[in-house]
Amino acid sequence: MATPIAALDIGTTKTCALIGEMTEAGALRILGNGVVPSRGLRKGVVTDVKEATQAIIEAVAQAERVAGLTMDAAYVGIAGAHIQSTNSRGVAAIHSGRGVTQDDIDRAMEAAEAIAVPANREILHAIPRGYTLDGQDGVKDPLGMIGFRLEVEAHVVTGAAASIQNLVKAVEGAGLRVIDLILEPIAAGDAVLTSAEKEMGVALADIGGGTTSIAIFIDGSIWHTVILPTGGIHVTNDLAVGLRTPFDAAEEMKLKFGCADPSVVSETDLIDVAAFGEEGRRTVLRREVAEIIRARVEEICQLILTEVKRSGYDNLLPAGVVLCGGTAELAGLKPFAREVLQMPVRVGVPREIEGFTDRISSAAFATSIGLLHWGWQHRSAQPSAGQESSGQRKRNPIGGLFGWARRAFLPG
Repeated sequence: MATPIAALDIGTTKTCALIGEMTEAGALRILGNGVVPSRGLRKGVVTDVKEATQAIIEAVAQAERVAGLTMDAAYVGIAGAHIQSTNSRGVAAIHSGRGVTQDDIDRAMEAAEAIAVPANREILHAIPRGYTLDGQDGVKDPLGMIGFRLEVEAHVVTGAAASIQNLVKAVEGAGLRVIDLILEPIAAGDAVLTSAEKEMGVALADIGGGTTSIAIFIDGSIWHTVILPTGGIHVTNDLAVGLRTPFDAAEEMKLKFGCADPSVVSETDLIDVAAFGEEGRRTVLRREVAEIIRARVEEICQLILTEVKRSGYDNLLPAGVVLCGGTAELAGLKPFAREVLQMPVRVGVPREIEGFTDRISSAAFATSIGLLHWGWQHRSAQPSAGQESSGQRKRNPIGGLFGWARRAFLPG
């Protein structure tokens, strides 16, 4: 049996460490998991390396204890408003009389990656969307096909070099090697989207604690990504300010009594909440809580809709929008989002997982499970923990890390 692998989802509100393996039936078996509140992050970006490292250490210790295994390397998710993406085209000439080789595909991808990137940014992913061979478009895998001119449409994702370096430093401070950094909405898509949705056209919206990550998939490939600096923390903050209650009490209230649709909440339901000042406790209407939540959730849905329209692909998404992340579990959110977005909406939960899943089989852990999925699918391109495969150079997690990944994202 193959060596188990590990994944780290370092979010704004929670840090999750997972250890898992793939079963013969193709399901992901979770051997161990650790979940702790995040520290030292803001809107998906590390702001205090020491604090972030401590949270990672605690999450990893939990996962190792459950699995009875030791983590020394992990696939790590990355997000934050510093993430940007663009689409680029690359061309390579094919020697006459022979089929397209992997070297030809690599040269086309290298040409697509040759975009102007500022010195303070790094390319994270260069993902082929599709190929054109001698003017024939719609080619998904040109390897071995006969032609003279190969073109590739690639989706290129970049991030701020400082943010990337701080994330890697936090992980390495916990004694772990970063195998690869994976953009979180790409990972979440692996966990909750079906092949049919990706082929038809679907938008994934991962509403996390500090950010909302959007990824648009069409024809089986990713076409657009963006990270918005708004998430569930903003809902909690609205409750804390609007009801004059401590942040922790507002978060508990959101989780226990939160609803995105005030119309389904009784006008007489009361909630006892913590309060500032001498009174200590006070009573509020549950509908008032729902109205505050609805206002912020409507803003998030409008931001998602605006971004989908800005991408230009809003008419190419018959599968609609799949929501995941902790905020996606709010009562009443799905029908409300369907009303605002005017397209099909479902809440995505991780599929085909078994083992220690009690804490993580929900939409809130779509990214965490997706990182493990993604790492398992592409582990053959990586040296195993603590080793290098023969002839393979050890990669630095900063700069050019993902050059190998272009083959891993071939659709089909």
